[in-house]
Amino acid sequence: MTKRKKTHTPEEDIQLLEAHLAGTLKPVTPSREVIQRLRGRIQMPNREEITLRLTDWRRLFIVFGGVVSGMLLLITLARAFYYLTGRKDMM
Repeated sequence: MTKRKKTHTPEEDIQLLEAHLAGTLKPVTPSREVIQRLRGRIQMPNREEITLRLTDWRRLFIVFGGVVSGMLLLITLARAFYYLTGRKDMM
């Protein structure tokens, strides 16, 4: 028995897979309760609240300083590990 080899391009493979999934997967509509709960959890702040957060300079400086300090700490640790592993290879 000889088996035929079917060669497909990647685009054809994707189209075949999408056609198969479109036939097997059915759309599901969520209940109204789920939608209402999600709308209650996801809320965009008002413009006034956004501008108030941006004008709070103390908090902005603390956040910026924390990010810069964390980056410097990571760079220092990376350099220390590189230095320690590089010294062992030379001995």
